[in-house]
Amino acid sequence: MAERAAPQDPTQDNTARPPVVVKKYANRRLYNTETSSYVTLEDLAGMVRQGRDFTVSDAKSGEDITRSVLTQIIVEEESKGQNLLPIPFLRQLIGLYGDSLQSVVPRYLEATMGAFARQQEGMRRATQEAMGGAMGGFNAFAPFEELGKQNLAMLERAMTLFSPFPRGGTAPASAEPADEVESMREEIAALRQELATLRQGRGNEAG
Repeated sequence: MAERAAPQDPTQDNTARPPVVVKKYANRRLYNTETSSYVTLEDLAGMVRQGRDFTVSDAKSGEDITRSVLTQIIVEEESKGQNLLPIPFLRQLIGLYGDSLQSVVPRYLEATMGAFARQQEGMRRATQEAMGGAMGGFNAFAPFEELGKQNLAMLERAMTLFSPFPRGGTAPASAEPADEVESMREEIAALRQELATLRQGRGNEAG
């Protein structure tokens, strides 16, 4: 089994490099055109962790299938016990397919996870500076656990806003449609403000 790749080094700039082109053949094999070698989903997962961008296309039709391959990687990781996606979150996400708000969800998920990722980088830098890179058996992330919980709560809140029904699974009979729309608008505006404040806070720390 290939060795799990370490998370991307924040000092390493991979953004200037063009995406690696990966081709998927009818036999489901993946071919890395940069290294001229066949790769596995685990290899592609390692590239993601290293911040190396790639696209995947069907070797025959040329169709871009990057999204489906990334989804396969997530399924593979979850099957190994790397459970990052809570069942309630998955149910809410599935329920949003075909919903009138479906087109809005990706932008909110991207913004929320982007904010979480930026804070994670800050956590790693602070830990490395404090511990000099020698983690040992000490949980150096303990001071940041509350911050992580807040980020996850914000993500869950975003999904709740877009859910067609509350957690009970049924719409309240007495709810007024107009009031629900107005309430959702207010919640979305509040979430946008939280994200803006979070970004500003990270920007001030970086400065």
